[in-house]
Amino acid sequence: GLAALAREHGIAVVAGGYEPGPDRRPYNTLLAVGADGARLGAYRKLHLYDAFAHRESDRITPGDGGVAAIELGGLRLGLLTCYDLRFPELSRRLAVEGADVLVIPAAWFSGEHKVEHWRTLLKARAVENTVWVAAADTCSDGTVGHSMIVDPLALPVAELADEREAVVTAEVTRERIDEVREFLPSLANRRTDVL
Repeated sequence: GLAALAREHGIAVVAGGYEPGPDRRPYNTLLAVGADGARLGAYRKLHLYDAFAHRESDRITPGDGGVAAIELGGLRLGLLTCYDLRFPELSRRLAVEGADVLVIPAAWFSGEHKVEHWRTLLKARAVENTVWVAAADTCSDGTVGHSMIVDPLALPVAELADEREAVVTAEVTRERIDEVREFLPSLANRRTDVL
């Protein structure tokens, strides 16, 4: 399984899959596993893709509201899945609760303007929360690809375009977050007394 693959290759893995849910509709769940194969956490997708003529809710049960953040390599990773990206409240909550990196596996369907949506939303979630974003989209026909790592100032530091199978890597540091938050303290400037 996933734990054995993580141990074999000596890497942590965040991967999506399905787990049993009520009414024969499974949950769309992310599982995070450490390089030693230990389970680090799980997250059930909150926002189901009922848009652009799709009805994910006909087949999938929405998550129960639990957000997930895990510790890995001295950083705190917040987990989201695909369509969750379109809801900034989830990313903001994870950032306020200490996430340094938003990890977003997806199967972002292709279509008119969909690459632009994907890239824009990834960069927006990064800069509005001054966090890193690491997003992996499937590379199958019918999806946009464009897996990216975006820094806290919305600058893509690594990106794949139309490659079918590839790996993208970048150095992700807490120091870059601190540097950006020195001159862009948007989280600290939030008006929680009003909003």
